[in-house]
Amino acid sequence: MLMNRAETLLVNSPPRRWLQRVYEAPLLARLGGRTPGAHVAEIGCGSGYGTRLILDVFGAATVDAVDLDPAMIERARRRLARYDGRVRLAVGDATDLRAAFDADDGTYDAVFDFGIIHHIPNWRDAVAEVARVLKPGGRFYFEEVTATALARPTYRALFDHPAKDRFLAGEFLAELSRHGLEFGEQWRTRIGGDYLLGVAERG
Repeated sequence: MLMNRAETLLVNSPPRRWLQRVYEAPLLARLGGRTPGAHVAEIGCGSGYGTRLILDVFGAATVDAVDLDPAMIERARRRLARYDGRVRLAVGDATDLRAAFDADDGTYDAVFDFGIIHHIPNWRDAVAEVARVLKPGGRFYFEEVTATALARPTYRALFDHPAKDRFLAGEFLAELSRHGLEFGEQWRTRIGGDYLLGVAERG
């Protein structure tokens, strides 16, 4: 599901980038470590700011980054031009990385999700796809918005999200486990369960 104008402005704003750089990326790195030399996928890359963090902060060697919005992919292409040869960008669906990148089972050392799965109507299919493309021992880094936040009046007034089958933190974690993605104590909730961050490893 594409973001509306209000959310597009928010996710591309300096405060959102600051939060990703100063809080989210460092927390995920503490929970799951860095990814030096890794071949990584990013689902819902937007304008490419998270992709840059994956390369610069986490140390990935290469990133395959996908987004449903062609305009965002074009913005990402401009932002990431200096990483020539290290980034592949594609317009595509997070539930089908085979179509976007011809990604076989066990293709990636890590997959990153900076707040995209809650936008996907069939979000369980996205989790299944993450599990499919991860190598054994590969890590899934996630930052997500839960049904608790989506039910708040501000979210409902400003942003468009699927209305049915949204997940609480525990439901998201249970779905990870169902697909062999184990997280142990490597997760945190914030603001009364509105946000969930963590790292899960494929067994």
